[in-house]
Amino acid sequence: MTISASLDQGRAAFAEHRWGAAFEELSRADHERGLDPVDLERLSTTTLLLGRDAEGIDLATRAHEAYLEAEDAAGAARIATWIGIYLMGKGDDARGNGWLARARRIADSTGTAAESSAALLLVAAALDDLYAGEPGRAARTFAEAFGIAERVHDRDATALAQLGQGQARLMLGDAVAGLALLDEAMVAVTAGEISPVASGVVYCSVINTCHLAFDVRRAQQWTIALDRWCGDRPEMVMFSGQCQVHRAELYRLHGAWADAVTAARVAQDRARLGDWTGSFGAWYQEGEVQRLRGDFDAAELAFHRAAESGYPAQPGLALLRLAQGRSRLASSSIDEAAAEADPSTRRALLAAVVEIDLAVRDLAAARRAADELTAAAAVTEIPMLRAVAAGCEAAVRLEEGDARGALPALRAAWALWQELDAPYEAARCRVLAAQAARALGDDASAVMDLEAAREVFDALGAVPDVLRVDELARRSPGSRSTPLTAREVEVVRLVAEGKTNRAIAGQLYLSEKTVDRHLSNVFAKLGISSRAAATAYAYEHALM
Repeated sequence: MTISASLDQGRAAFAEHRWGAAFEELSRADHERGLDPVDLERLSTTTLLLGRDAEGIDLATRAHEAYLEAEDAAGAARIATWIGIYLMGKGDDARGNGWLARARRIADSTGTAAESSAALLLVAAALDDLYAGEPGRAARTFAEAFGIAERVHDRDATALAQLGQGQARLMLGDAVAGLALLDEAMVAVTAGEISPVASGVVYCSVINTCHLAFDVRRAQQWTIALDRWCGDRPEMVMFSGQCQVHRAELYRLHGAWADAVTAARVAQDRARLGDWTGSFGAWYQEGEVQRLRGDFDAAELAFHRAAESGYPAQPGLALLRLAQGRSRLASSSIDEAAAEADPSTRRALLAAVVEIDLAVRDLAAARRAADELTAAAAVTEIPMLRAVAAGCEAAVRLEEGDARGALPALRAAWALWQELDAPYEAARCRVLAAQAARALGDDASAVMDLEAAREVFDALGAVPDVLRVDELARRSPGSRSTPLTAREVEVVRLVAEGKTNRAIAGQLYLSEKTVDRHLSNVFAKLGISSRAAATAYAYEHALM
């Protein structure tokens, strides 16, 4: 095969998004004679998309040096900027800042290069402001970058500047303008106007931002688009794990928890293959499902793996501590996370702040957090944010002794969660409604709400919530009381299902000795001596 044939086929494969073939042919052409700067850049992009991170950066460095040798300062500054942005995104700040400094030096050395690379450099500077909690300054810099990018027809920089402006606007509380800018950035991506790496960055950043803004409908629409984009590029590793993370988050919200874990584990596999963009979410999403299922050891492991990526595993880890009975640690960790977060991320933490503050009896702090959520929801029509705010308002009102005032907020929250097809959150509203009804003396409504919530929790496999509902039901004036603890009830229920002690131990992550002890306590409390009698008791007392 001639050199020109390898190069031609490599370029064709690149244009057709056949990354494996592009890598093979361009690498062959590079080995035979060497590539010019543009083709080296293509090979670098291909290598990065295949998940070969270090090799891709080395090739980008070679492309940068080739541009310098060709006295193409504009090309050298542009690729240096991209290397810097890429490394900063990975958390390699020292090397990233070094490359950005080099890009600025090269751009400053010639007016032509300065004009063509200024937009990307301004995007990088604005990102620093955004991550430093300066959204106002970031918005102005992104706007300046957008103006330059439009003038020099740099479509990548244009899309990234729009993305950044949207994120900054959301952080400043202007959800309508922010989300509109995100949608506009996505138009360039879906139209195929920008490069593969820039497309992936915009896709994943927009979906992440939509989740932070509680706009689950937009997140779902763009996740479907990202899924299609990744599907059209089956060899691509980078961004493919992040796509699975977004799928997992939506599955979890909609109650498909087994599918959520499957998607999270696919994302973990993609992370091992080289997609570092999804490494945090891959483990965090699994941790959330395991926490909700009551498998606290698995959740602990997953959250720690998520934190290894450099991002705090919050609010999941704080809520896990609360479920483990370590409420003070839960409170300190969520307070620290909320204090350090940017405004958008802080809003995503506030529901957990309310739940944990109520658990530690800090009613004043819970009220402040609920009021902050209510204020944020008042300026937007985003259903999920309104549902979260209404649920938190109701929970605080209940603790303040205003059960009657809590009911309208609960009805609104439940209706919104139903509309969003979020069964777990809707069921939690039913539990709060039962508590409010009981406080108002309406025991019949309380029993009805608890039974409806328990049915949902049981179907989802939300064991801690099932046990909590059972405990609330036992306290109900109209319910049959039982002397058994929540764990003993769980053991009796599994005995009634015909499970052996070994099977029960495996399902509850206990030792067989511990299960034996629980069963002995059950027999002693109930005055029975057989598993058949325990089964009969379970059915007689509606424990099944």
